[in-house]
Amino acid sequence: MFTEFEPTADLKNLEKLFFEMFSEEWRRQRGEAVLGRVAIVDDNPSGQYLYPEMRLFERMFTRFGAEAVIADARELVWREGQLWYGARPVDLVYNRLTDFHLEEPAHAALRAAYEAGAVVLTPHPRAHALYADKRNLVTLSHDGTLEALGVPAEARAILVAGVPRTEPVTLERAEALWAERRKLFFKPAAGYGSKAAYRGDKLTRRVWQEILRGNYVAQALVLPSERRLEVDREETDLKLDVRAYVYNGAIQLVAARLYEGQTTNFRTPGGGFAPVFVVNAESSDVCDPGQRCL
Repeated sequence: MFTEFEPTADLKNLEKLFFEMFSEEWRRQRGEAVLGRVAIVDDNPSGQYLYPEMRLFERMFTRFGAEAVIADARELVWREGQLWYGARPVDLVYNRLTDFHLEEPAHAALRAAYEAGAVVLTPHPRAHALYADKRNLVTLSHDGTLEALGVPAEARAILVAGVPRTEPVTLERAEALWAERRKLFFKPAAGYGSKAAYRGDKLTRRVWQEILRGNYVAQALVLPSERRLEVDREETDLKLDVRAYVYNGAIQLVAARLYEGQTTNFRTPGGGFAPVFVVNAESSDVCDPGQRCL
């Protein structure tokens, strides 16, 4: 281990940083009112793979003085102008649902409370449309569109260099996209967790027809980097991606995902989340260009 390796966040104060994020969301809608009851909401939360993470957030809210419960979205009730869980109303919902627009009947109570402004919902449908819909990548990867929107040249250069070129999948472009498929990755515009995402060189005609009927984007294929590590006493090459957790323009945490296969997953032996360490400029010779860091 190199002594210049440092975590990418102040881990001792990470819970405080996360709580301040939720507090800011609360203040933006409720001013200086005291944050009362928080519901961490998902479908069948105890059956979710990341249920232990929900328990950690429950503990975090409690530690900073808010009452917190983990709630099944189907058990929420909209009545008397408030959102209820059990015998008491809810003030703020930490939303972990993947029904991003709250369209499913099971989420009707939450949607009604959100539309009425009766609960602070975070993240909410508007946030998903602004920041998570993959059709945004079409704009962010096209210099001409960015220029027309008035984006400065320096920012355009960063975006075009960093965001793989993306276009919507349309029937008019179907033939050309099929011919170019080996250089492309296809993603549902409102997808999550790599579900229903496909590398073009793995596509069958049947799946291609499903893509054409769906709401997809096609993105230039960027092969992931790899790291070699020891798993069960054997050296193994795993693919990786690096992700930044960002709020209000500030990076809270940087983490990596290690995996095998087409997309990230939690099934790969030795894979899953991994910490990221930053090597300072003087240590740039730790890895030769084009080589794996061991």
